[in-house]
Amino acid sequence: MNRTAILTGVGVIVAGAALTAWVTPNTAPPPPPAPEYSEAQDAAFGERVRAYLLENPEVIFEAAAVMEQRQQEAQTANDGELIAANSEAIFNDGQSWVGGNLDGDVTIVEFMDYRCGYCRRAFPEVEELIESDGNIRVIIKEFPILGEQSVIAARFAIAAQQELGDEPYKTLHDAMMTFKGDMSVDGLRGLAETLELDAEKIIAQMDSDAVSDVIAANRQLGETLQITGTPSFIMQDQILRGYVPLEGMQEIVADIRD
Repeated sequence: MNRTAILTGVGVIVAGAALTAWVTPNTAPPPPPAPEYSEAQDAAFGERVRAYLLENPEVIFEAAAVMEQRQQEAQTANDGELIAANSEAIFNDGQSWVGGNLDGDVTIVEFMDYRCGYCRRAFPEVEELIESDGNIRVIIKEFPILGEQSVIAARFAIAAQQELGDEPYKTLHDAMMTFKGDMSVDGLRGLAETLELDAEKIIAQMDSDAVSDVIAANRQLGETLQITGTPSFIMQDQILRGYVPLEGMQEIVADIRD
């Protein structure tokens, strides 16, 4: 074969390859269609799954634990974002009582109701935590959610703070947390008088707009933070919805510091 014929043949081959590449796109072949199962096959598969779970019921609990862990992690992440977005209203609203070590390295915010049994149970434990630790800042949010007397009690306490100051408020707050009498105006008047506080001055302030504004702001904040019960605590960057015993709070504080 002469040189011209060879070159001609090569040209034909190259042209053919180019034409093939142009006509056939450079894509992967389509995936095979998904297999179709009959009702009998589906039923058989279901029976095998059922038999496996009956023989290995612990798998169900393992799956539930994994689901709960994932939900908890999602809730924790969401709570952190809520706290960051509302930090000024939570930690520095200018109207809530602030105590403990004002320069403490950990801050605890408590949403409480004077008629809440678990709030009363938590009260001495929170006090012990603050006193024994010595480096915790604490903020109290009046959050009346348990009926008319809860609102009366919160109004009475807030009015005392606004009219008499922080120290009388804390004295009254502590007494109200252990008070076994009626949370009515008359009952609270008697309590204030035993503490040598000006009860009539407090009562005159109870229905003021200033007191109503504090309650409204706390309720709005609670709704934003998805707090629906008392006691609820914000401990630095996490929300604890419900009663936490002293040992639990101590562990959380240690974890925050670590």
